[in-house]
Amino acid sequence: MIIAVIDGMGGGIGSQVVSVLREELPSYIEVYALGTNSIATSAMMKSHANKGATGENAIVVSSKKANIIISPISIVMPNSMMGEVTSVISEAVCDSEAFKILLPIMPENFEVVGIESKPLSLLIKDTIKIIKKEFNIK
Repeated sequence: MIIAVIDGMGGGIGSQVVSVLREELPSYIEVYALGTNSIATSAMMKSHANKGATGENAIVVSSKKANIIISPISIVMPNSMMGEVTSVISEAVCDSEAFKILLPIMPENFEVVGIESKPLSLLIKDTIKIIKKEFNIK
């Protein structure tokens, strides 16, 4: 099983996600760190992702291989993350057959109605619960 964690800018969200995935899930699960820039990829690799790659093409190719994609919701919003998310990246993530877990961390001028505001640590715990339930992981 391959879990692709996609993040941009400084990679702070993705690095926290990767760290908890490594702690909570079996070691046979591969975690890919996919950064929209090299700083984000590096931060996630320091959290012990199995593999890392940077940029639009790496995200497009790896999204096809992934079983699960975890990212802030802005990954499906072209031009978000200060322009780091291209329409090609958004389309690749949306078109991927992977199960997608999108963290409701919104750009300034967006609001999703009906989403409970939670700290990142609780969002990551919810993510782990979803993965374990959907993929029968103990």
